Amino acid sequence: MTHSRRPPYVVRPDTAVLTRGFDPRLSVGSARPAVFRSSTYVFSSPEAAERAFLIALGKERASPGESVDLIYSRLSHPNAEILEDQIVPLEKGATAAAVFNSGMAGISTICTTFCQPGASLVYTAPIYGGTQHLIHQLLEPYGMQGIPVPAGDTAALRQAVEGARNLKLVLIETPANPTLTMTDVADASRAAARHPDRPLVAVDNTFLGPSFQHPLQLGADLVVYSATKFLSGFSDMLAGVVLAKEAELVARLRGTRAILGNILQPDECWLLDGRLPTVGLRMSRQSKNAQHIAEALAGHPKIARLHYPSLFTDPEQVRIRDAQCDFPGGLLSFEMTGGKRAAFAVLRNLHIAKNAVSLGGVETLACHPASTTHSELSPEELLRYGVSDSLVRLSVGVEDWRDLVAELRGALDAA
Repeated sequence: MTHSRRPPYVVRPDTAVLTRGFDPRLSVGSARPAVFRSSTYVFSSPEAAERAFLIALGKERASPGESVDLIYSRLSHPNAEILEDQIVPLEKGATAAAVFNSGMAGISTICTTFCQPGASLVYTAPIYGGTQHLIHQLLEPYGMQGIPVPAGDTAALRQAVEGARNLKLVLIETPANPTLTMTDVADASRAAARHPDRPLVAVDNTFLGPSFQHPLQLGADLVVYSATKFLSGFSDMLAGVVLAKEAELVARLRGTRAILGNILQPDECWLLDGRLPTVGLRMSRQSKNAQHIAEALAGHPKIARLHYPSLFTDPEQVRIRDAQCDFPGGLLSFEMTGGKRAAFAVLRNLHIAKNAVSLGGVETLACHPASTTHSELSPEELLRYGVSDSLVRLSVGVEDWRDLVAELRGALDAA
């Protein structure tokens, strides 16, 4: 369904995202993909139906360039295939992708596909509250062991990987949400490669990817996104994407996806696909805005500590940043001198920026992670991983940065 004529030369990602994976001849000549809202598909022949099921069930593999008949939209559909093909060029090192109906669906499918009862997984902390909840409330009761390691502690992560038994997965979120602490993906990948169990390394690249950080080139096996965030960019849909440098890993994820039924629906695939060409444009504007804001707020008397990659002073964090990040991104956080009360006062005095969870949209959003996105963590975990009551997280949009600076300064002064 998605095969298209490609130019006889290699094109760059910004071009490939607009040209590969879609053949207008299969869509009545439509210049851009249409929406296919069908639940089931008519086979071209009984033999084609048999072949499609053999491949869908993993009993046989599709030949290079083979056009396999579609079966049923829980397994795959034209808009998913188009999106999966067109998003691959944006992720350096990727060969295949699978789309899901949320970022958590992607993470859950990774864990349930590659971890079994009795398996262990090492993960960096702090980590997104939903992922934390998945590990503690679902995976561990099913007999899997989660081993947390403080984000940015390269030696501790290496030791945790080396010492884990029946290790199937190393899950890294970098930069960490919401402290922006960075973890060395290359070092973790080398440690995983040396481990006798050869665990997979999966990186939640939502904060900086695919524009500013490229984990597959650093040795990771899988990259996962909450595509709800920067990939979509307008805070109006839920989606998730997992990409891999080995297509076989994605084939296994699609098999689990078919069982769980968490594929992204056609309309959302169509929406997300149409936004892929602007990901780099939006993220560049957001990163520049965030850097202006971070530099303008640094040293403000009401801010006890400001977290932003370009302002790192810790030598290890500077080393990791310079080794694996192209630009600092659109997220920053800061800790108030007056604790939770001052943090709430800042949020209460925002008007351009909105007090809401989520991130990556064209609008600026601010939240208090300790009481919202990371409220799943215990008081001890919040303290251990640096998610303090005084911390405010800011996802910077595409507004004029000078207006945002004026508003934030006013809110800080009022607090």
